[in-house]
Amino acid sequence: MIFEVHQYRCRYLGAPTQIKLYDEIGRAAHERHCGKPVVFGVGETGEVDSYTHIMSYEDNADRVRRREALLADPEWQAYMKACREAGNILSREIRILRAAPFFGK
Repeated sequence: MIFEVHQYRCRYLGAPTQIKLYDEIGRAAHERHCGKPVVFGVGETGEVDSYTHIMSYEDNADRVRRREALLADPEWQAYMKACREAGNILSREIRILRAAPFFGK
């Protein structure tokens, strides 16, 4: 199992607006192709104008297949266009983590 960690830094007070945009326009397509996030959280300390979501996949091939389907979805493309227009996101970092051998046992 692998985990894909997306960390977003938003403009001042932009995180709530961006999360609402995701919920209203992007979440259905995202969950349809990639499943429900393991975590979807908002920064409470440190980078408070931020949010993180973590997805789980069987392996990298599963991740690539699901992401390609997501990126081809017109509903997701509309969400990405809305994100660019809104300008809430300042930066995004994506990390892939491999589950420890004992995780999930």
